[in-house]
Amino acid sequence: MSARVFIVEDHALVRTGLRTTLRSAGFDVVGEAGDGLVAGDAIAELRPDVAIVDIGLPGKDGITLTRQLKSGSGGPRVVVLTMREEESTVEAVLHSGADGYCVKASPPEIVIDAVRTVAAGGVYFDARVADVVRRRLCGDPHVPGASPLTPREAEVLALISEGTGNAEIADALGLSLATVKTHIAELLRKLSAADRAHATAIALRNGYLT
Repeated sequence: MSARVFIVEDHALVRTGLRTTLRSAGFDVVGEAGDGLVAGDAIAELRPDVAIVDIGLPGKDGITLTRQLKSGSGGPRVVVLTMREEESTVEAVLHSGADGYCVKASPPEIVIDAVRTVAAGGVYFDARVADVVRRRLCGDPHVPGASPLTPREAEVLALISEGTGNAEIADALGLSLATVKTHIAELLRKLSAADRAHATAIALRNGYLT
Protein backbone atom coordinates (compact mmCIF):
# COMPACT_ATOMS: atom_id res chain seq x y z
CA MET A 1 0.00 0.00 0.00
CA SER A 2 1.34 3.45 -0.91
CA ALA A 3 2.14 6.01 1.79
CA ARG A 4 -0.61 8.49 2.64
CA VAL A 5 0.71 12.07 2.41
CA PHE A 6 -0.61 15.42 3.63
CA ILE A 7 0.78 18.65 2.11
CA VAL A 8 1.12 21.84 4.21
CA GLU A 9 2.10 24.72 1.92
CA ASP A 10 0.63 28.21 1.68
CA HIS A 11 1.30 28.73 -2.04
CA ALA A 12 -1.42 27.08 -4.13
CA LEU A 13 0.80 26.67 -7.18
CA VAL A 14 3.46 24.85 -5.15
CA ARG A 15 0.80 22.61 -3.59
CA THR A 16 -0.47 21.73 -7.04
CA GLY A 17 3.02 20.84 -8.22
CA LEU A 18 3.69 18.71 -5.14
CA ARG A 19 0.37 16.92 -5.49
CA THR A 20 1.06 16.09 -9.12
CA THR A 21 4.63 14.96 -8.40
CA LEU A 22 3.64 12.75 -5.47
CA ARG A 23 0.67 11.14 -7.19
CA SER A 24 2.74 10.41 -10.26
CA ALA A 25 5.18 8.60 -7.97
CA GLY A 26 2.40 6.45 -6.55
CA PHE A 27 1.70 8.24 -3.25
CA ASP A 28 -1.81 8.84 -1.94
CA VAL A 29 -2.24 12.57 -1.25
CA VAL A 30 -5.03 12.54 1.36
CA GLY A 31 -5.20 16.25 2.14
CA GLU A 32 -3.74 19.74 1.85
CA ALA A 33 -3.68 22.94 3.87
CA GLY A 34 -2.24 26.41 3.43
CA ASP A 35 -2.36 27.35 7.11
CA GLY A 36 -0.50 25.80 10.05
CA LEU A 37 -3.47 25.89 12.41
CA VAL A 38 -5.82 24.29 9.88
CA ALA A 39 -3.18 21.70 9.05
CA GLY A 40 -2.79 20.57 12.66
CA ASP A 41 -6.51 19.80 12.98
CA ALA A 42 -6.75 18.13 9.56
CA ILE A 43 -3.70 15.93 10.16
CA ALA A 44 -5.09 14.82 13.53
CA GLU A 45 -8.30 13.77 11.75
CA LEU A 46 -6.83 12.18 8.61
CA ARG A 47 -3.77 10.57 10.26
CA PRO A 48 -1.46 10.51 7.20
CA ASP A 49 1.77 8.54 7.18
CA VAL A 50 3.83 11.56 6.10
CA ALA A 51 3.29 15.32 6.35
CA ILE A 52 5.22 17.63 4.03
CA VAL A 53 5.51 20.94 5.89
CA ASP A 54 6.66 24.35 4.66
CA ILE A 55 8.20 26.69 7.26
CA GLY A 56 6.70 30.08 6.39
CA LEU A 57 3.03 29.37 7.08
CA PRO A 58 0.26 31.67 8.31
CA GLY A 59 -1.52 30.75 11.52
CA LYS A 60 1.27 28.58 12.88
CA ASP A 61 4.75 28.39 11.36
CA GLY A 62 6.10 25.08 10.09
CA ILE A 63 8.71 24.58 12.80
CA THR A 64 6.11 25.00 15.54
CA LEU A 65 3.71 22.71 13.66
CA THR A 66 6.43 20.08 13.29
CA ARG A 67 7.20 20.20 17.02
CA GLN A 68 3.49 19.71 17.70
CA LEU A 69 3.17 16.79 15.29
CA LYS A 70 6.27 15.06 16.73
CA SER A 71 5.43 15.71 20.39
CA GLY A 72 3.30 12.60 20.91
CA SER A 73 3.06 9.04 19.71
CA GLY A 74 1.17 8.06 16.59
CA GLY A 75 1.85 11.26 14.67
CA PRO A 76 3.01 11.36 11.06
CA ARG A 77 6.56 11.33 9.85
CA VAL A 78 7.48 14.88 8.81
CA VAL A 79 9.44 16.17 5.83
CA VAL A 80 10.15 19.90 6.00
CA LEU A 81 10.22 21.52 2.56
CA THR A 82 11.55 25.08 2.45
CA MET A 83 13.50 27.61 0.42
CA ARG A 84 15.83 28.20 3.38
CA GLU A 85 19.28 26.67 3.67
CA GLU A 86 20.84 28.84 6.40
CA GLU A 87 22.33 27.05 9.41
CA SER A 88 19.94 28.54 11.96
CA THR A 89 16.91 27.15 10.11
CA VAL A 90 18.47 23.72 9.55
CA GLU A 91 19.31 23.38 13.23
CA ALA A 92 15.84 24.56 14.27
CA VAL A 93 14.30 21.93 11.99
CA LEU A 94 16.51 19.25 13.52
CA HIS A 95 15.52 20.45 16.99
CA SER A 96 11.84 20.23 16.02
CA GLY A 97 12.13 16.48 15.44
CA ALA A 98 11.57 16.48 11.67
CA ASP A 99 12.43 13.25 9.87
CA GLY A 100 13.45 14.92 6.62
CA TYR A 101 14.56 18.26 5.17
CA CYS A 102 14.28 19.22 1.51
CA VAL A 103 15.12 22.45 -0.25
CA LYS A 104 12.60 23.72 -2.81
CA ALA A 105 15.36 24.50 -5.29
CA SER A 106 16.20 20.78 -5.53
CA PRO A 107 14.71 18.52 -8.25
CA PRO A 108 11.30 16.88 -7.61
CA GLU A 109 13.02 13.51 -7.33
CA ILE A 110 14.55 14.70 -4.04
CA VAL A 111 11.10 15.15 -2.50
CA ILE A 112 9.99 11.75 -3.79
CA ASP A 113 13.08 10.09 -2.29
CA ALA A 114 12.57 11.94 0.99
CA VAL A 115 8.92 10.91 1.35
CA ARG A 116 9.68 7.32 0.39
CA THR A 117 12.57 7.17 2.86
CA VAL A 118 10.79 8.65 5.87
CA ALA A 119 7.61 6.64 5.16
CA ALA A 120 9.77 3.52 5.48
CA GLY A 121 11.07 4.72 8.87
CA GLY A 122 14.31 6.35 7.75
CA VAL A 123 15.58 9.92 7.77
CA TYR A 124 16.43 12.08 4.78
CA PHE A 125 18.34 15.34 4.54
CA ASP A 126 18.92 17.17 1.28
CA ALA A 127 22.56 17.29 0.19
CA ARG A 128 22.31 21.09 0.24
CA VAL A 129 22.14 21.01 4.07
CA ALA A 130 24.27 17.93 4.67
CA ASP A 131 27.21 19.84 6.17
CA VAL A 132 25.07 21.39 8.90
CA VAL A 133 23.44 18.05 9.69
CA ARG A 134 26.80 16.30 9.85
CA ARG A 135 28.24 18.86 12.27
CA ARG A 136 25.17 18.53 14.49
CA LEU A 137 25.28 14.73 14.54
CA CYS A 138 29.02 14.70 15.15
CA GLY A 139 28.61 16.58 18.40
CA ASP A 140 29.45 20.12 17.32
CA PRO A 141 26.24 21.94 18.33
CA HIS A 142 26.03 25.66 18.51
CA VAL A 143 26.85 26.94 22.00
CA PRO A 144 23.99 29.17 23.18
CA GLY A 145 24.86 32.73 24.08
CA ALA A 146 23.06 35.41 26.03
CA SER A 147 19.75 36.41 24.50
CA PRO A 148 19.65 39.95 23.07
CA LEU A 149 15.92 40.14 23.80
CA THR A 150 14.28 41.92 26.69
CA PRO A 151 12.05 39.78 28.96
CA ARG A 152 8.95 41.22 27.29
CA GLU A 153 10.31 40.53 23.80
CA ALA A 154 11.11 36.98 24.92
CA GLU A 155 7.50 36.56 26.08
CA VAL A 156 6.23 37.80 22.74
CA LEU A 157 8.56 35.46 20.86
CA ALA A 158 7.48 32.48 22.97
CA LEU A 159 3.87 33.15 22.01
CA ILE A 160 4.85 33.61 18.35
CA SER A 161 6.57 30.21 18.43
CA GLU A 162 3.26 28.66 19.52
CA GLY A 163 1.48 30.14 16.51
CA THR A 164 -0.26 32.91 18.45
CA GLY A 165 -1.53 35.88 16.43
CA ASN A 166 -0.86 39.52 17.28
CA ALA A 167 -4.30 40.18 18.75
CA GLU A 168 -4.09 37.09 20.97
CA ILE A 169 -0.59 38.11 22.11
CA ALA A 170 -1.94 41.52 23.05
CA ASP A 171 -4.74 39.94 25.09
CA ALA A 172 -2.43 37.42 26.78
CA LEU A 173 0.12 40.05 27.84
CA GLY A 174 -2.24 42.95 28.48
CA LEU A 175 -0.68 45.09 25.77
CA SER A 176 -2.05 47.20 22.96
CA LEU A 177 -1.86 45.80 19.44
CA ALA A 178 0.49 48.65 18.47
CA THR A 179 2.86 47.75 21.32
CA VAL A 180 2.89 44.10 20.28
CA LYS A 181 3.77 45.10 16.72
CA THR A 182 6.59 47.28 18.07
CA HIS A 183 7.98 44.40 20.12
CA ILE A 184 7.83 42.09 17.11
CA ALA A 185 9.60 44.59 14.87
CA GLU A 186 12.31 45.03 17.48
CA LEU A 187 12.89 41.32 18.10
CA LEU A 188 13.07 40.70 14.35
CA ARG A 189 15.69 43.45 14.13
CA LYS A 190 17.73 42.10 17.05
CA LEU A 191 17.68 38.54 15.68
CA SER A 192 18.28 39.68 12.07
CA ALA A 193 15.21 37.64 11.18
CA ALA A 194 13.25 38.01 7.96
CA ASP A 195 9.91 37.05 9.51
CA ARG A 196 8.25 35.34 12.48
CA ALA A 197 9.17 31.81 11.40
CA HIS A 198 12.79 32.84 10.85
CA ALA A 199 12.86 34.44 14.32
CA THR A 200 11.58 31.20 15.86
CA ALA A 201 14.26 29.22 14.03
CA ILE A 202 17.05 31.52 15.18
CA ALA A 203 15.79 31.54 18.77
CA LEU A 204 15.56 27.75 18.89
CA ARG A 205 19.01 27.34 17.44
CA ASN A 206 20.54 29.73 19.97
CA GLY A 207 18.70 28.40 22.99
CA TYR A 208 16.50 31.46 23.48
CA LEU A 209 13.42 29.17 23.34
CA THR A 210 13.02 25.75 24.91
